Amino acid sequence: MSTRDLYTTAPSTPTWQVPAAGAARFSWEYEDGRERLLALYQKGKDKQWDGATRIDWDLDVDPYDPLGTPDEVLNLYGTRHWAKMTEKDKGDLRRHYSSWQFSQFLHGEQGAMICAARIVESVPDLDAKFYSATQTMDEARHAEIYGRFLHEKIGMLYPINDNLKGLLDDTLRDSRWDMPYLGMQVLIEGLALAAFGMIRDTTDKPLPKQILAYVMQDEARHVAFGRMALRDYYRQLSDAELREREEFVIEGCYLMRDRLRGVEVLENFGIPKREAEELSEQSEFLHLFRKLLFSRIVPCVKDIGLWGERLQKAYLDMGVFDLGDSNLDLLMTQDEEIAERLDAERFAAEERARVTEVAEAIAEGAAPE
Repeated sequence: MSTRDLYTTAPSTPTWQVPAAGAARFSWEYEDGRERLLALYQKGKDKQWDGATRIDWDLDVDPYDPLGTPDEVLNLYGTRHWAKMTEKDKGDLRRHYSSWQFSQFLHGEQGAMICAARIVESVPDLDAKFYSATQTMDEARHAEIYGRFLHEKIGMLYPINDNLKGLLDDTLRDSRWDMPYLGMQVLIEGLALAAFGMIRDTTDKPLPKQILAYVMQDEARHVAFGRMALRDYYRQLSDAELREREEFVIEGCYLMRDRLRGVEVLENFGIPKREAEELSEQSEFLHLFRKLLFSRIVPCVKDIGLWGERLQKAYLDMGVFDLGDSNLDLLMTQDEEIAERLDAERFAAEERARVTEVAEAIAEGAAPE
């Protein structure tokens, strides 16, 4: 079945073209490189994996409750609309919300793949080109996995959210080579990591937990790469150049914050857009979710040297300023460890099953006829 047939609202065109600006840069220095970045490149090569085999796609998923979502986190819970809903309606709502979330993950991963490819093209240093090449492959794998989950397990997709599309557009149109790093590695990837982590740590469904844990293991490296490259570069910029990038971050953070409401889902349930926006803004869960979603972005922005007065005021307005002192390295280490622990648990269970199967076969063969 064509993806177009699964969209709640089919995109008007099958492709979206963003005019690209900037230069492709070659480097003739093949030996010199930053030790930390080359080590990250080596790790990126060592950690490649196949989504078709590492993930257990035979696990069943209920499309009407793919994530085990409690009633309380749904924006309609407790409203006059909720009181009128049947159990089937509530299952449909869970399906739509899960589809909306994972569709934005999917579109974001395609954007990350394209931005990583742009970094390979435009970044001046060969060590950064090397690492970005491994990231491009990682993002392709993530898009493949999210696409498969939506097609095979949920059977429904949502178009890209307008605000996510706007941030991708701004990121890709900018001719400065560092902007794909800033827009994608710091903002979009940072936000996605927090969203992935919240679902990974709360879902009781094994397949989405696997998918999110393994994707986050890769993304931890990507954020580390962006921090290294931008921190080195931003030390060389003037105050005016830093302010330009802070303005980009401010605008991008507001866009990303406002894209999280899932208003499109409520509209598909017949609720007018203005009322859907009001209901979303009244959700206590949404306010908590928004703050947690900036847990990766704010400390990263501060770490790379973008911490001017206007940016600080914007974070105070969003209620996330205090996240600047979060331990980002600890969060990233935990992301990697959770995936490794999940692998160990899965493979231990599979090994026990194989041992049991062999023992039963031996016992059966030894039994008298």
